[in-house]
Amino acid sequence: MPEKIPVAQSPSAPVLLVAAVTLSLIIVTVVSRGEEAPPKDLAPKKARGNKLTLRDWDIPQEGMFDDHGKVSIDNNELHLAEGSPATGIRFKRGVPKIEYEIHCEAKRTGGSDFFYGLTFPVRQDYCSWIVGGWGGTAVGLSNVDGLSAIENSTTQYMEFENDRWYKIRLRVAEGKILGWIDKKQMFEVPIKDHTFDIWWEQTPLRPLGIASWNTSAALRNFQLIKLKPLVQ
Repeated sequence: MPEKIPVAQSPSAPVLLVAAVTLSLIIVTVVSRGEEAPPKDLAPKKARGNKLTLRDWDIPQEGMFDDHGKVSIDNNELHLAEGSPATGIRFKRGVPKIEYEIHCEAKRTGGSDFFYGLTFPVRQDYCSWIVGGWGGTAVGLSNVDGLSAIENSTTQYMEFENDRWYKIRLRVAEGKILGWIDKKQMFEVPIKDHTFDIWWEQTPLRPLGIASWNTSAALRNFQLIKLKPLVQ
């Protein structure tokens, strides 16, 4: 990955994209329950199902995304073709800054770098969860206290198989950031007493976006779950 420099805003450019198929999104409001995830049986009760077309996502054009690959949907899977170096999508709808979860299934379909780079808000700041970076195996948050995903307490290494779906879950709630891949918890970071920021290359994805780096990827079953904190 290139050297970090201070984040700067960049204007968006218009995108022309034809897609008749849709990406599925579910927005749910549930009660936060400490470190545990919301029980699965709560989700269907207040779920508001939506079939979102790609009109609900921007395709970043600026910075490292200026030579992005094709973004398309096929059979309810969103495909990010390999970019030079990056391809990504940016969510256009409202995004909470705290008390939420993001669930998504992702797989690398080509290349050898990160296939799931999720940029997300942490109160007034932003952070990125890199899955499969730095040669294909690094997992972690960029950046925590100014340290990248291979330099801080969230750093782990994991072998990823091409064309295999991984269930990836992020939770930003009750003063913590937690992440799981399949059933394995990858990190738990208190928000208090830490700083969070992103590499400048990921700025076009704010406030919420997903990118791949020199890699093609596929996504499905994206969910944004808004959590209602327990009354103290």
